[in-house]
Amino acid sequence: MKDDTITLDHGSGGKIAHQFTEQMLVPLFDNPMLSQLDDGAVFEVGGWRLAFSTDSHVVDPIFFPGGSIGDLAVNGTVNDVSMCGALPLYLSVGLIIEEGFPMDDLKRVTGDMARAAKTAGVTIVTGDTKVVPKGAADKIFINTAGIGLIPEGVNVGGRMARPGDHVLLSGTLADHGVTVLTQREELGFDLEVASDTAPLNRMVQQMLKVCPDVHVLRDPTRGGLGTTLNEIAGQAGVSIRIHEDRIPIRKAVAGLCEMLGFDPLYLANEGKLIAIVPERHSEAVLDAMRKDPAGGRACCIGEVTDESPGKVFMTTAIGGSRIVDMLTGEQLPRIC
Repeated sequence: MKDDTITLDHGSGGKIAHQFTEQMLVPLFDNPMLSQLDDGAVFEVGGWRLAFSTDSHVVDPIFFPGGSIGDLAVNGTVNDVSMCGALPLYLSVGLIIEEGFPMDDLKRVTGDMARAAKTAGVTIVTGDTKVVPKGAADKIFINTAGIGLIPEGVNVGGRMARPGDHVLLSGTLADHGVTVLTQREELGFDLEVASDTAPLNRMVQQMLKVCPDVHVLRDPTRGGLGTTLNEIAGQAGVSIRIHEDRIPIRKAVAGLCEMLGFDPLYLANEGKLIAIVPERHSEAVLDAMRKDPAGGRACCIGEVTDESPGKVFMTTAIGGSRIVDMLTGEQLPRIC
């Protein structure tokens, strides 16, 4: 860590953010649960295996096609708990509100949170509210934390990926990232795109019913698919190869990315998941994913190999091969 001050890149979810976490934060708080560096902590209490996760949401703008910071905050933590293989049960909510924030907007945000919790089947059981002087924050920031129960026999984590496993993706990439991008005042594009924010817990439960041996679950939020696959490859000491022509991207999203020079592999998703499963269970898990409203375009995009541990490669549409590295730099700050 050579930086003297915090930059936006430290919160990007990319390479610098990972170095910040691994070099500064993990050594200070190091323990076996934290060192796994999964989407949540897994621990045992009284014979029950639980998953616990927390997330803070600072998205700008706070309202966008397909959602708001409210449902994003609930869905984000529901999904992080689900990526541990757990059934999410209870959430906490912390609100940091800027002085002068319109009460009607607050009612809209909290209403979206209530509806998202009901849709996901979780209960918000505790919380906190702070108000800071005007200019000390930007509108509203939300922290959510969640806890869930892991079924017996389920053991999900980034270190579980094995050569020969298939890499499954539940749907189209970059919908959320591009939607937020188009809503930023300085861009002003008018395209028919919407955020994919959605709870994934019911999809995960159906996947685990047909295959309790799912090895890895991860939602590719900040840093996108490319960064998330690099995290998994590093955790498990394996290589991952994906295939460009298998990756679903909406036409409008692909067009905007090409126009502005964004790589959809690194844009945020808020209602998609990656599953790494044994090859023999791949089709059954895909069938389960496709039966969920958020998984209609689920597909197999690649496989786990041992060709170059810790690396991710992509076979391009023209048959070439290139390295897919972690996100470097901040493509789009305050995305979630």
